[in-house]
Amino acid sequence: MKKILFIHQSAELYGSDKTLLLFLKNIDREKFFPVVVLPGDGPLKEALEVLNIKIVIAPVLKLYRDIFRFKNGFQFIKEIFIGLKIISKLHKEHHFDIIYSNTLAVLLGVFFSKLEKIKHVWHVHEIIEKPKSIAWLFPKMLYFFSDLIICNSHATKENIIQKESRNTRKTIVIHNGLEQIETISSAQKADFGFNNNDIIITLVGRISRLKGHQWLLETFNTYFKNNKNLKLFFVGSPVPSQEYYLHDIEKYILENNLSDNVTIIPFTKNLMDIWKITDIAVMPSTEKESFGLVAAEAMMAKKPVIAANHGGLTEIVIHNETGFLVEPNNINDLKTALETLINNPDLRTIFGENGHKRVMTIFSIKNYVLKLETALMLQ
Repeated sequence: MKKILFIHQSAELYGSDKTLLLFLKNIDREKFFPVVVLPGDGPLKEALEVLNIKIVIAPVLKLYRDIFRFKNGFQFIKEIFIGLKIISKLHKEHHFDIIYSNTLAVLLGVFFSKLEKIKHVWHVHEIIEKPKSIAWLFPKMLYFFSDLIICNSHATKENIIQKESRNTRKTIVIHNGLEQIETISSAQKADFGFNNNDIIITLVGRISRLKGHQWLLETFNTYFKNNKNLKLFFVGSPVPSQEYYLHDIEKYILENNLSDNVTIIPFTKNLMDIWKITDIAVMPSTEKESFGLVAAEAMMAKKPVIAANHGGLTEIVIHNETGFLVEPNNINDLKTALETLINNPDLRTIFGENGHKRVMTIFSIKNYVLKLETALMLQ
């Protein structure tokens, strides 16, 4: 039996959180014994506890932009010793075969795997292009501090290889997987304050710089605000300490008299209700997504998807078959795609059916778990 220590950056249930949960929910417990380190409490911790997986709270050593300030740097060094002490105790108890760092954001596994000479698997869920210093640093770290690099898309792998070609031999691609939605939602548009004849354009995701809320808002404000049956639906919350992104969006909505056109709700675990009332799903990411789990989830729910034509989204959405790929930050391109789907309900249905078939074939949870288990067994 392989004993694996998983180290993850958060206890929430966004993209990389969900993929870890799905893997651990479906992992063969006769072949693998997982222990998970998280930085705090949250819905991911609760979900893993239901699976009877041991959870330990410890500093995971997240690398962030302001870490090099004296006060933050001192705290980071302090957390290194605290984190190492906690997982050293765990290692004495369980004798781990693999340290599994889930996302580039966590560095605790880097230190501990080198210290104890344990195999280190680094699962990369990010495409980092700026700041340039960090974008240059991480591919070098991956080369020196990992035995296996797992990328969630070919776009993610390409980003790494371009910056450090020596990573080629140790890098594999395993696309994220999704579970089939079996529960039928009874949600109605009225439950969220919409009319039944409204066309709901939904953006699910963190309210942040790169998710494209502003791009979608500007497109809507320029071309669609006078159509009273069109509604934007934003589902998600900002990163703690980055609430200013939400404030900027709220300010834009007020200044352009869009309060009746746009609804914003915080992140919810029950996305089935969200997809039930959605007519068009949009992922207008202004920077490259490493995968784009929301797009796949929308396709699983038989919704047409409009997505930015870069990064991992191009490996999920098939242009003019499951949705549309549009030029990043291009208002006219996004307007044309929206207009086409708004005016063609039959096309929305066709794209939705095609998307569902694609997800079930290419991004099934069975494929995802099998490929990950095989990779880990070889370590």
